[in-house]
Amino acid sequence: MSRAVLQVFEEYQKARVTFVQTVADLATRPQNIDALQNAGVMALLRPLLLDNVASIQQSAALALGRLANYSDELAESVVTHEILPQLVYSLAQQNRFYKKAAAFVLRAVSKHSPQLAQAVVDSGALEALVNCLEEFDPSVKEAAAWALGYIARHTKELAQTVVDAGAVPLLVLCFQEPELTLKRISASALSDICKHSPELAQTVVDAGAVSLLAKDISHNDAPLKRQVCSCLAQIAKHSVDLAEVVVEAEIFPRILHCLKDIDEFVRKNAATCIREIARHTPDLAKLIVNAGGVAAMVDYITEARGNNRLPGIMTLGYIAAFSETLALAVVVSKGIPPLKDALINEPEDHLKAASAWSLGQIGRHSPDHARALAEADVLRRLLAVYLHQDSSEDLRTKAKRALKSVIQKCTHLPALEPLLEAPPNILKYVVQQFAKVLPSDLNARKSFVQSGGLQKIQEVKAEVGSKLHDYIEEINMLYPPEIVQYYSPNYAETLLKKMEDFNPSS
Repeated sequence: MSRAVLQVFEEYQKARVTFVQTVADLATRPQNIDALQNAGVMALLRPLLLDNVASIQQSAALALGRLANYSDELAESVVTHEILPQLVYSLAQQNRFYKKAAAFVLRAVSKHSPQLAQAVVDSGALEALVNCLEEFDPSVKEAAAWALGYIARHTKELAQTVVDAGAVPLLVLCFQEPELTLKRISASALSDICKHSPELAQTVVDAGAVSLLAKDISHNDAPLKRQVCSCLAQIAKHSVDLAEVVVEAEIFPRILHCLKDIDEFVRKNAATCIREIARHTPDLAKLIVNAGGVAAMVDYITEARGNNRLPGIMTLGYIAAFSETLALAVVVSKGIPPLKDALINEPEDHLKAASAWSLGQIGRHSPDHARALAEADVLRRLLAVYLHQDSSEDLRTKAKRALKSVIQKCTHLPALEPLLEAPPNILKYVVQQFAKVLPSDLNARKSFVQSGGLQKIQEVKAEVGSKLHDYIEEINMLYPPEIVQYYSPNYAETLLKKMEDFNPSS
């Protein structure tokens, strides 16, 4: 009799095992998700989280994690079915396999939105997850660190709750473990905390993370280097002091080698880190220049394409903006050609706009800087993107500002002549430069006539009283009236009229 009773229980257990394992397997394929949801899978999995068989609990948690990972609607369903408190309760009690699966569910729910991450926090998960960071098993630490990073990434407030739960020192300890995946995920979680504010970044700095992160810039594992460069960038971006902390960890020149890494994300994240340091002060920009950073960044922009170019383009602009000397370092390192290439060939307007901005920062310092841009035919290219009908408002604004600042320094007149075709709001700056330079240079005055420049400005219809009109008048005063008259658009008509009025017999 007892055998018959036991058999019923064994069959029930077998059925539960088959059910959770099948559901967990079905949940890996997106086409099954709707059918599972419509069959009421959440309500059926919930009691199995408290099953008296450990493997059933784990499979139930794994299935829930896969479902919650799929969409925010399903993650919301985990919250509404009050599954989170059960997971958190079990997280403190159960074995390492269950802890891993439970942390996966918490991560899957947290990833979708700040509201869902807040629901995870409200369920009391932080304390349990932070305790998991002290587990012996690296895979449990990994799952917990991942979940904490996903909670922290959404908002400053959520990141602060992770910090207040005591996660940062333990994440720094996890980063020192030998397991690569644990190191990567810990660095990623620290990065997610740092990014929101200087205060949060400071807590990571105070936990001694920077020198440890900096050591692994030369690691041979690409995914780890990505996270390390990203985390250092998120620290350096907030303030001069934090950027100096990163620099003092002796990341130069090692981080420049990452710009040549075979992994494109290592290259991009390294470039981003250098950009975040360069933007703060002339001294930090100079340090990058002295380490050979400009030449390395020029090579990087030359080889990179698309959005990966952006941090490099911005870095050259930030460095050049600070002083004549630093801008000259960019020119000497052949920084203009790749920036010009991005301005012409990148399809995205925000990349063209960044290039226009950086070129403007290089050329605005002195006549020599402006000439370097002019001789590279950059001015004509800036004008072309400014006039292009499909250019975005931001691109037009940046191209116009760059043109204006460079033209106002440019005294190399042959380079300005192609711009005599520009619209009046740009043309006035071009003509102003001719009005400045021509009075003191006879040869320039001659070549201005020979190249057709004088004729072009006679054809400009400038409003009387406008600056443009005044500058044209100033230039006309430099030439004999008959020459000016000769190049005026209506000169032929005037001659014909004279001929009509001329009476040879008298």
